[in-house]
Amino acid sequence: MPPTPTNPLPLHHDLYLIAHGQSGRPLIPRWSMALGLAAAALLELALDDRVVIARGRVALSGPAGRTGDAVADHLLALVAAAPGGDVRFPIRQAAADACDLTRDALVSAGVMVRIVERRMGLLPYSRYRPAAIAPVLRASAGVRTVVEGWRPPDTRCAAMCGLMAVLRLEEELCLDQPRSRLVARLREIADTGSREITQVVGVVETLVTKPAIPISR
Repeated sequence: MPPTPTNPLPLHHDLYLIAHGQSGRPLIPRWSMALGLAAAALLELALDDRVVIARGRVALSGPAGRTGDAVADHLLALVAAAPGGDVRFPIRQAAADACDLTRDALVSAGVMVRIVERRMGLLPYSRYRPAAIAPVLRASAGVRTVVEGWRPPDTRCAAMCGLMAVLRLEEELCLDQPRSRLVARLREIADTGSREITQVVGVVETLVTKPAIPISR
């Protein structure tokens, strides 16, 4: 049996790495990824007992405080401003800046690096890539070992499985299985998690397919 992988990065940081792969280029549409990142950060807050999610509503479980992560802190502020509000609202609001904030945090941590290049040898532009391959592989390693049956899922892994399924990132597991079977397996694992995971993953799936739905606080 392979060793249990460690996950030192926040859930949305791992999701960002998975959604960009080894090249650092996005593998899914930006808005879908942004919703996934915001949802991942909210789920981590729920797993850490910072927020409570029930019946499509979300509220703080105590003083908002700060986590030191820009996306998570933005979510806490949004939930504090509308206690007991629709869980879709903070996810959509936080998604607006989730990609850039998550990328910047990964750059600050040395996990990703900024590269300046020039178009046609004239106009400079920036792109970002992983500083090393290990964090990218580690980001999905936990899901991979669970899908292959090496160990049972924990709630964090269940959350990642659900998000990878609805964002259609199953190919990044690099497993020799049909895509439809992998997605079904990811959904099955996600269903073993908490009710919060089921609700938030369902919200992401709805928003990705119907992004124009009006949302009230």
